[in-house]
Amino acid sequence: MVMNLKKTLLAVVFGFCCFTLQAQNELFNALKEAIKTTNAKEMVRYFNQSVDINIEGDISNYSKAQAEFVLRDFFKKHAVTDFNVVHTGSSPNGLRYAIGKYQSGSESYNVLIRAKDHEKQFLVHEISFIKE
Repeated sequence: MVMNLKKTLLAVVFGFCCFTLQAQNELFNALKEAIKTTNAKEMVRYFNQSVDINIEGDISNYSKAQAEFVLRDFFKKHAVTDFNVVHTGSSPNGLRYAIGKYQSGSESYNVLIRAKDHEKQFLVHEISFIKE
């Protein structure tokens, strides 16, 4: 009986971890495609009601509507030639993050996206584009 309880508990924990990783991957895959196509409108679907945007050290907090305009302007000035997610992970306190590489012609940017659980859904609360 104890062995069955352990197996059941292990299956539940494993299932939860797989579900969490799948939700994390879905979020970052959707954002990756939106960035690759410079679709700011699609990106903000995954944002919290307010989001910190850091573009080359200029950090401000924006509403979703404002964030869409800021990102659209960035994409217009720095047209994407390539974007890839290099690493994803999570912190012990539940923060999810993705690190990517944004290429615009000869310019290269490190991208950091942070997401938090908000009512059982991970939403972006911070995105940074830092020129290398």
